[in-house]
Amino acid sequence: MKAIDAFHLPGLVELDIRDWDVREYADGAVRLRFPVLSPEALRRIIDRLRYSRTRYLADTPVAEVVDAVDAVARRLVRPDDPARTLLERALPAVTGYSPPMVRLVLDRMAADWRREALEHLLRAELGDPAVLDGFAPRPERGRDLHVRALGPELAFHVFAGNVPGVAVTSLVRSLLVKAATLGKSGSGDPLLPAVFARTLAEVAPELGECIAVAYWPGGSAGLEGVVLDAADTVVVYGSGDVVESLRARAPATARLVEHGPRFSFAAIAREALADDAAVEASATAAAEAVATFDQQGCVSPHVIYVERGGKTSPEAFAAAVAEALNRLERELPRGRLSAAEAADIQQLRGAMEFRALGGGDVALHTSRGTEYTVIYEADPAFSPSCLNRVVWVKPVDELAETAELTRPWAHYLQTVGIAAPPSRLADIAERLARRGATRIARLERMPWPPPTWHHDGSGPLRELIRWVDLEG
Repeated sequence: MKAIDAFHLPGLVELDIRDWDVREYADGAVRLRFPVLSPEALRRIIDRLRYSRTRYLADTPVAEVVDAVDAVARRLVRPDDPARTLLERALPAVTGYSPPMVRLVLDRMAADWRREALEHLLRAELGDPAVLDGFAPRPERGRDLHVRALGPELAFHVFAGNVPGVAVTSLVRSLLVKAATLGKSGSGDPLLPAVFARTLAEVAPELGECIAVAYWPGGSAGLEGVVLDAADTVVVYGSGDVVESLRARAPATARLVEHGPRFSFAAIAREALADDAAVEASATAAAEAVATFDQQGCVSPHVIYVERGGKTSPEAFAAAVAEALNRLERELPRGRLSAAEAADIQQLRGAMEFRALGGGDVALHTSRGTEYTVIYEADPAFSPSCLNRVVWVKPVDELAETAELTRPWAHYLQTVGIAAPPSRLADIAERLARRGATRIARLERMPWPPPTWHHDGSGPLRELIRWVDLEG
């Protein structure tokens, strides 16, 4: 089978390629090809990106960038488009996600790259998107003030690759602020960002000259040193070690935008367990939040806190979540596990069974295989999951307690999905916000943050730009 080119590198010529790295996935069902780049070749690619930005992107109206990205998004949701066909065939093998999960993620993520969503993002972040095209008046600041928003000359993105689509969203944000953009794909998904960049080059060739996507093994100091020396903004997704490594090596003059490890949880109020229909709805929403991205996303819940006092006990709710996960396994099957991931699940199950036999207030609800695991535990302390649809259900007397229970993890908190009546939401949200959570959403919306969300507490476009004031 012919290998798929999993890169987009404007200006790359055969003389720049020292060798090819060909990787096989799913026992050879899919093969991806990556060029082995030298530092000198990478410098030439960076020079090409900067030249193309100066020649085209820097003076292109942001509306044209939006049009081009929208055209790519429309192609990626069209079943008969070659790019969509390629991704549906290859991504399950490359990422390990099931085909239904790949289709769901492509459809939902591509909606964030459509014109309406991008225009809404620009207005929410910048007020008047015209500030990206030139100085624009700001009446609320005085009639003699004009402002301008400028993105980086070169933005270097380092991706984790655990959730398909996140890398593309980051690339889109970079292009919206008119930065020449170089993305280093993660090993978990080196294909989707490359297909996006190549498709963009097909619909808007000049814009395609301003973006590059490549993969090389993490820690390749020679290559990363070249990019870090050249980039004025570095956007990094990944583990704490990855973030710390890039922070240590990036020049002091570079802006570092960090999206490190994050934990999320769900909280179910007693009012959301008032009757059988409410229990089923809450359990289904919780299960969908766990199952989406196979729990690999930063928005995926590790723990579901359930308030006592409802008509259904927290322990019974754990069983309901397991039933919902069982139903989802037929509609949205969990993906492929590595041997280490499967061993982690079996080891955790064994430890919990041992505790239950020893008299611990623990109950396990599991599939026959490793497809899902729901652990009810009376101890309410926050416990990170080993992921892949393994979730804790823990009781609390009051939802407000969750703010204190997650105190040790405050630096890493991100999304909290809540099922509670509006009358109680304000108080709970205030407590969680003070504790460190950066997104509080209705439980059913937990897996799908809007394009305008303050990602890890910052505006996704504002963290890339600098403002210039023109007075008088």
